[in-house]
Amino acid sequence: MTVLVCNDVPPAVRGALKRWFIEPRPNVFVGTLNVRTHRKVMDFVLRNAPKDFGVLVISSAPNCQGYVVERFGPEGKTGRKDVEISGISLIAESWINPENCPF
Repeated sequence: MTVLVCNDVPPAVRGALKRWFIEPRPNVFVGTLNVRTHRKVMDFVLRNAPKDFGVLVISSAPNCQGYVVERFGPEGKTGRKDVEISGISLIAESWINPENCPF
């Protein structure tokens, strides 16, 4: 399964994504893709997206968590950072003690 959460989706890209995904909420796309189709869809989205376009992709993967999180586009809009601690992917919002921050 693959979930895309897109920011500022152009109508052409949004229409193309509806070929492979359902859109249960605006700018949220959910579907099941094989590896090859997933790669081609992401190439299409990144090639046709404007510079300020941002997308969060959560895909099934054969790892301990069962999924992989990928981000594309400008950073800093949400204030969240991807962090890997002991091989586990996490999304950090803020740290109580900044000196303990791993990034």
